[in-house]
Amino acid sequence: MSLKSLALIENWPVPTAAAGVVRADGTVLGTHGPTGHRFPLASVTKPLAAYAVLVAYEEGAIELDEPAGPEGSTVRHLLAHTSGLAFDEHRVTSAPGERRLYSNAGFEQLGDHIAKATEIPFAEYLRQAVLEPLGMTSTSLDGTASPAKDATSTVDDLLRFAAEVQAPRLLDPRTVAEAMTVQYRGTKGVLPGYGHQNPNDWGLGFEIRGSKTPHWTGGSSSPRTFGHFGQSGTFLWIDPAAGVACAALTDRAFGPWAIEAWPPFTDAVLAEVRG
Repeated sequence: MSLKSLALIENWPVPTAAAGVVRADGTVLGTHGPTGHRFPLASVTKPLAAYAVLVAYEEGAIELDEPAGPEGSTVRHLLAHTSGLAFDEHRVTSAPGERRLYSNAGFEQLGDHIAKATEIPFAEYLRQAVLEPLGMTSTSLDGTASPAKDATSTVDDLLRFAAEVQAPRLLDPRTVAEAMTVQYRGTKGVLPGYGHQNPNDWGLGFEIRGSKTPHWTGGSSSPRTFGHFGQSGTFLWIDPAAGVACAALTDRAFGPWAIEAWPPFTDAVLAEVRG
């Protein structure tokens, strides 16, 4: 099966774009564009990093509710962007659990926490725990790069990851179910690029669509849809109600073009998948 809707990326005002859709059993329903081309992921790095953190949890290296980050914060707070850390500064702006403050700094502190707990640099831990077992050979987080935003990957590799998240092999399915469950329910916050959301639902490293509007997924996306988008013009969503995941990568920074183009693209993909 080849999804004609994926060809809509040809209308996007970007130099290069690739996209693909995968089911939980790993069946790729369709791809379009150079799916082996490596793109900077920006914040689509975060779900990969979060998955590695959850592997560390299952291996017993950490606990989700142990102290990490600023005073009073835990690993869970950092994963759910409720640690109180500022967006791009290692500066506390509120008490843990009070607000949904989307924070790159929080994921950097997560990376440091895992590195200390496992005695393995985070980039290497990510490779051993997630990338290598899933065959994501074209994905990398180099050296001291930020676990919040500095990975590089391909659509082909992200589809491997998306299949794993839908039908986990590296993690207990209950752990993944927790990751896609709203943490600190009812918390308000800003969704970058889309303004204040009340509530601003988030799981463990994955943004949850919920009732957010406006949003980067489609109008027909189920409230259970979760994933992430990146400022490099990238996204990955998983819609459990539809039983599929979609990754799209570009080389143009997120902006008004993406706000306009992504939701109808997602709606077209879902319409075709649902028949």
